[in-house]
Amino acid sequence: MSENAAILEPDAFVSAVPLGRRLLGLDVGTKTIGLAVSDPDWLLASPLETIRRRRWQEDVARLQEIIAQWRIGGLVCGLPLVEKGGDGRRAQGVRQVARNLVAALQLPLVFEDERFSTQEVERMLIEEVDMTRRRRALLIDKLAARHILQGALDRLRPLSKGTSRSPTSDDR
Repeated sequence: MSENAAILEPDAFVSAVPLGRRLLGLDVGTKTIGLAVSDPDWLLASPLETIRRRRWQEDVARLQEIIAQWRIGGLVCGLPLVEKGGDGRRAQGVRQVARNLVAALQLPLVFEDERFSTQEVERMLIEEVDMTRRRRALLIDKLAARHILQGALDRLRPLSKGTSRSPTSDDR
């Protein structure tokens, strides 16, 4: 296992991700995994896709394709803490999936508190976009992943101590 392939605290995570590499945000559910991707400078998160969970090997294979295609250097996984901040049953399940992902994908991972992220995104889609329930269902997971990843980017960026996340000429 790569020494950087671990669940890390934010400061160690920033150091473990190579410059110029994007982050992949994950909203892990029992039936789907919503995905979002950052830009190389860690300024902006964009929704990517929703994986309908099937067999573990198929899910990992799809994630490996995305990691190679987008030059992903680290994972940001939403952690559904209970309202008071502790782990509930869902958070324990997500922690187990995260451990399995780190082992399978050999990338560093950091958790981002995702309390209320899906509800916030759904409320926005109803109130601001007036989107139908069916259309919301198709978008909610990848938009929740974008919300989670953007929160993490905003939190992680200052830890880079003002250095650019852009790749050096050797990294291109």
